[in-house]
Amino acid sequence: MIEVTSLNQKYGGSQILWDINMSIPQGSRTCIMGRNGVGKTTLLKCLMGLVPTTSGSIKVNGNLLSNSSIETRPNIGLGYVPQGRHIFTQLTVEENLKVSLNCKRQTGKNIPPEVFDYFPVLKEMLARRGGDLSGGQQQQLAIARALVLNPSTLILDEPNEGIQPNIVHLIRDVLLTLNKEKNMTIVLVEQKLPFARAVGEDFYLIERGQIVSSGSISDLSDDLVAQYLSV
Repeated sequence: MIEVTSLNQKYGGSQILWDINMSIPQGSRTCIMGRNGVGKTTLLKCLMGLVPTTSGSIKVNGNLLSNSSIETRPNIGLGYVPQGRHIFTQLTVEENLKVSLNCKRQTGKNIPPEVFDYFPVLKEMLARRGGDLSGGQQQQLAIARALVLNPSTLILDEPNEGIQPNIVHLIRDVLLTLNKEKNMTIVLVEQKLPFARAVGEDFYLIERGQIVSSGSISDLSDDLVAQYLSV
């Protein structure tokens, strides 16, 4: 379970997040939504320890994390797929996946075979460099790299950005399978409304660094979409 309480975050003299309160139950699927530049990625980076918080608290499964290092996250079950993938382009697919094995205590030395059940194309390309993959293949690798850690919570930042439709459908199916079969919590920043509705159970809408609406994804009305998501 993720609990965020009165979270504030500043970059230099500019405040990005204002009194963020969120409660994300274990086994849920939550979409964090809003236009570009409203603080969604900053919120995920706070959850992952990539940027410091100014005040407030973050708890994951009862562990207080607010300003602890990113190295603590894998050991409490957090996996992260950043926006832009950030794979190691000069390493092979296999090497990219094995890098994650060093990020968590008591993790085995072998890539879990189920990763290739979700993304079969990666097994065929183990010896290929990450930089030689297509955008869709790189995104599959980025998600697989997080799954190597066997997380209880998977956090994804716009995983469908610049991805062809068939891979978007694959990612949707994988996320739903992980949630259903492994009770994995899915936290997703996503701007594509059809994908958000297909994957999400709950939503949080952010505008200018503040949560302006939340609830069941079925409550994401046309009025809210027009006010906070339409460009």
